[in-house]
Amino acid sequence: MAWYLLVRLLFLCGVAIAAGTFQPVAGAGHVVNVAGGIALALVCVLLEWRLRTVSVTHLLGALIGGSIGLVFANVLGAGLFWFGTTDSRIEFLHSFVYLAMSYLGLVVGGRHGEWLEPTRLITLFRAAGPQRRYKVLDTSVIIDGRIADLCETGFLDGTLVIPQFVLKELQQIADSSDTMRRNRGRRGLDILQKIQKMTGAEVMISDIDFPEVREVDLKLIELARSLQGKIVTNDFNLNKVAQLRGVAVLNINELANALKPVVLPGEVMKVFILKEGKEYSQGVAYLDDGTMVVVDNARRLIGKTIDIVVTSVLQTTAGKMIFGRFIEAGGSPAPAVERDDAARRSKNAPHPAGSPAPGPDGT
Repeated sequence: MAWYLLVRLLFLCGVAIAAGTFQPVAGAGHVVNVAGGIALALVCVLLEWRLRTVSVTHLLGALIGGSIGLVFANVLGAGLFWFGTTDSRIEFLHSFVYLAMSYLGLVVGGRHGEWLEPTRLITLFRAAGPQRRYKVLDTSVIIDGRIADLCETGFLDGTLVIPQFVLKELQQIADSSDTMRRNRGRRGLDILQKIQKMTGAEVMISDIDFPEVREVDLKLIELARSLQGKIVTNDFNLNKVAQLRGVAVLNINELANALKPVVLPGEVMKVFILKEGKEYSQGVAYLDDGTMVVVDNARRLIGKTIDIVVTSVLQTTAGKMIFGRFIEAGGSPAPAVERDDAARRSKNAPHPAGSPAPGPDGT
């Protein structure tokens, strides 16, 4: 950064010396001319400092747009001078046309500078054919890691776009002082390296940025909109905001829920009771895909593998939950309360003549 300051100082000194030598404001004095030159130089330095975050493509777009604006202004100005050069209104319109066309060219060219990206320029001159499909990856889905397995299976087609601001966020997470956060960032970088090495995956690092937008999620939405692509994420909030802004989203969590095996009430499955549930006598188990299974009458069986019968399945936004009932010894899925009621009804029921009365156990 020291050489930046040196160049700026030399620029200020050069402008001040030029102003003092040529005296642009006649009769104003040496000091006034030098002060005016330094003021103009400071304005240029301030403009340069403000443009430090603007991408090269946007600067080039502004330069090209301004040049085109000057060309049009020159053509329109020549047409105005046909009406005469002595009228002050014509002279004002001539100056206004030059200023307006230059302004419009700079603003419009700078705003649409992303079209100067090599990938966008290729699409302009490419023959009509199948359009490229862009999938913009966000930070959360990269750290999650399942995107690599999805790419390896070949179900995710098109070009995977990894923005520079996402890489910057991953690097900041990987350099964090918190151990868990640092491990997550490094895992994300390893996942990206794994995807790049896959033969069937087409990966593109995009330099397109939106300096006027601060939040990374909003940058992703603007990038997907400019590329006419889709965002790949597992962030619930980003999913909702992108859909509200008209950008298509591929949610990894929704895909995982859709691919979970279908379980119907009445099916029998074998589960491992891991911990106790919220309600009394409940036990909690998990399937291999992470689905929670809540089992009645299984609290005393924590740490054991048991057979249960599915009673109901609940689908929520967070995933799927399965409710089941422990199958007692002997293969009967009925809970103990139902068996006691059945025995009590059997005791009180009338018996045919000559049949023995039921004993204390109901037999």
